[in-house]
Amino acid sequence: MTRSYILLFFILTAAFRYGTTQEFKIQKGRILDSLMIGDSTNQSFALYLPRNFEVKGQWPVIFVFDTKGKGKEALVKLRLAAEKHRYILASSNNIHDSISLADNMFTAKRLMDRVAMLFPINRSRIYTAGYKTSGRFANLAPLFIKEIEGALSIGSSIANLELLSKSNPFYFISIMDRSDFNYTDLRTDEKVLNGLKFPNNLLVYDEKGVVSPSSYVEDALLLFDLAAMSKGNMEKDSILVEETYQKHMGKIQELQKNGKMLLAERGMREALTVYRTLRNTDSLKNAHKEFKKDKLYRSLKRMRGAAIFKENLLKEDYTYYLEEDVLTHNFKNLGWWNFQMTKINEFINGQSVIEQRMGKRLLGYLNALIADTVELEKGEKVVDQDALTFLWMLKTITEPRQFDNYFKVVSISAKNEDYGTALFYLEEAFKNGFKDKEKLYSIEDTALFRITPEFNALVKKYLDESRYEGVKE
Repeated sequence: MTRSYILLFFILTAAFRYGTTQEFKIQKGRILDSLMIGDSTNQSFALYLPRNFEVKGQWPVIFVFDTKGKGKEALVKLRLAAEKHRYILASSNNIHDSISLADNMFTAKRLMDRVAMLFPINRSRIYTAGYKTSGRFANLAPLFIKEIEGALSIGSSIANLELLSKSNPFYFISIMDRSDFNYTDLRTDEKVLNGLKFPNNLLVYDEKGVVSPSSYVEDALLLFDLAAMSKGNMEKDSILVEETYQKHMGKIQELQKNGKMLLAERGMREALTVYRTLRNTDSLKNAHKEFKKDKLYRSLKRMRGAAIFKENLLKEDYTYYLEEDVLTHNFKNLGWWNFQMTKINEFINGQSVIEQRMGKRLLGYLNALIADTVELEKGEKVVDQDALTFLWMLKTITEPRQFDNYFKVVSISAKNEDYGTALFYLEEAFKNGFKDKEKLYSIEDTALFRITPEFNALVKKYLDESRYEGVKE
């Protein structure tokens, strides 16, 4: 019997044993979608088995979460790393951010049990992963499902620090762009995790760095492997340990050579954490102590500290004034917000790389804050249209290339026959590059506005011709 038929026989046998009549062929090295969890539920999942998968042995598995229920898309992002490091991947199609946390956790646990029934899983090597908000769910899952050994969060911080417990530690790995507004929160999380003695690694990169973020996913899976070797959950491969250690040292030296001293120091700390139980690290400890005396490193560290301090103060201002302005419909304060954007852009376009990253984080934070406030306002029983109008106007300042924000203001203003405001925001859209005529003539509640001479003159000015040119009111 060939290996593929043995595998198919195993899958079908397991399926009948555990009470489902679904038959499906398992293909290695390919993402399969819409596999049913069982007959008693209509829930489904996506699955990936590495090409060298065999029924024998025990295999590590990563449950990749997507809070939009797109399991296949979630697996695509981890497939290459899983193939390289021999991990099974599985992702539910039924986890949604609109569903309660309890129901999502039950769905996750049901999938984990199902996969464990079908495949020879190493129960000491069950991990979770997710991107952005799904990454927060991924690091929340180990707090409720004790079998999870570690969590990989890509572009997200810890979901709830208060729920962490020394009695239930799990290995937390995060991958973060230093320009991401979550970066400063993640640095705080790191200190809390260290205080609780949670094993953790923060893998940071620069948006324009030589190394692509996808390579960090492979590094994260390698860290899971090395941690499993340290705990005896995976056979120790001394040759692999030495090879990866030397590569790690090479990366640190390259960072030093390029003047990226903060990343180099972090690399040393991460290496000490990872390799201390796998090989002798005395020489690295001594090198790390000496490195922290380096003048350039100390100077950059002070600059980073000052930037983060300034950043936190500005974030507090944004939070306070946005709440006040939305509550009081303070349209007059849009000038202050415009000035804040000028400052942010000065940071982004400045000479200091540290301040450039700070500016990008501030912009990301402000846009996320506005987006959250919009959702809160929409969720009210009685929607405050003036508050929403203020927020749309603010979004034209913070996201000048997102033209839908302009059109929401144009629509509301035209509906209220405030044609002066509608004309102003329409022209602002044109100034920022808007040219879509079909979209222009489909803006809601603008039928009367579109036949005004002022509208048509403005359209002709920026688009050369107007559909209703010459039409009189």
